[in-house]
Amino acid sequence: MNTQIEAMLESIRQMEHDIEWELKRIREGLKVDFEASKVRFEHEVLAQQKRFKMGVFNYIFNANIKSFLAAPLIYAVFFPMVLLDLFVWVYQWVCFPLFGLARVVRSDYFVFDRVHLGYLNIIEKINCAYCSYGNGLMAYAREVVGQTEQYWCPIKHARKVLHAHPYYLGFADFGDAKGYQTQLEMLNARLAALKADIQKDEAPPSKPPKPPAA
Repeated sequence: MNTQIEAMLESIRQMEHDIEWELKRIREGLKVDFEASKVRFEHEVLAQQKRFKMGVFNYIFNANIKSFLAAPLIYAVFFPMVLLDLFVWVYQWVCFPLFGLARVVRSDYFVFDRVHLGYLNIIEKINCAYCSYGNGLMAYAREVVGQTEQYWCPIKHARKVLHAHPYYLGFADFGDAKGYQTQLEMLNARLAALKADIQKDEAPPSKPPKPPAA
């Protein structure tokens, strides 16, 4: 890969880290406590939030007619999403070991912390959970498909791709017949290294050797 592009990618990764750090600082300012991936607001914050909570009957009575018309179609998408979720899960559990790729941890892409917000009623919490599931599913599927593309066809398109997955920037240039095979081997080696790193992190700590018998 071009060294200038590599430097830009590293700069992007650094900016993502800085953004996450700033978001963490903001969360702490809101007195949000993250423990074991669960969010617990302090009592005084929750009490203040509940003052802005709209009751279910008020929420339904004041809803826009367009929301009622769209709701059946919006929630009908739930069933195709569940099917997609199932097929992506089966696909990676069957095919990724054959490709030598590390399985994507599904739970890393689904976050349902909005249920802890005191100013949301039960309908709003359901709506938020539904959106969280849909976006988490797309991110999860995108990661699986992105690794698959890097394994099988890591070539950039001739046209600009909007919001490409993170692996795409490292793909071989369109039309680079000479460098494609070398690039393919290098990118597959990166996927193998990614799997090795994950397995290393998941491995249980080694037990200390037993002392020799007296």
